[in-house]
Amino acid sequence: MSLVFLPEDMNWRCEPCGVPIEPGKVELAYLGQVFHVELPVCPKCGAAFVYEELALGRIFEVEQLLEDK
Repeated sequence: MSLVFLPEDMNWRCEPCGVPIEPGKVELAYLGQVFHVELPVCPKCGAAFVYEELALGRIFEVEQLLEDK
């Protein structure tokens, strides 16, 4: 199962490559836990983009839960 974290506005471009980003599957790891998620990804270089709302919201909450274990 994969979690999907895509912004409402996907009209972004990868700055180094200049191409539009697309939804893509990414593996995130933190404190030995691995999560398969769908994030905005550059189809050219493969860079995944964690937008501010996600980083300060859901990802921060998961970090706190894992650190409290």
